[in-house]
Amino acid sequence: MNGMTTAHSSKKKWSADVTEHSNALDLENNVFESKDPKKIAESLKRSAEKSKRKKSSPYRSAMSMLTFYINRAGKNLEPAQKDVLEKAKDELRKVFGKE
Repeated sequence: MNGMTTAHSSKKKWSADVTEHSNALDLENNVFESKDPKKIAESLKRSAEKSKRKKSSPYRSAMSMLTFYINRAGKNLEPAQKDVLEKAKDELRKVFGKE
C-alpha cells in the first residue's frame, strides 16, 4: 500500500459497523432489508426495549437508528426500500403510541 488508507472506505466500514454492531441496540439480522414497515418498526421496538446500553428512551433510540440507517445508506438505497423505511418511521410512532 502507499500508506494512504482511503477515508471513503473507512467511513463505509464505520457506518456499516455502527448499523451492524450498535453500541446501544442489538439489531435483528437484516432488519432494514424487510419489505414490511410494521415488521421493521416492531423489530426496532423490541431491540430498543431490551437494550440496557441505550442513552435515551427506547422510542428515541429506535428512531435514531432507523434515521441513521436511511441517511448512511443514502444514494445506495433502492427507492422502493427507502420508501419502506420512511413508512417504518410512521409505524414506529404507532407502535410506541406517539401518533
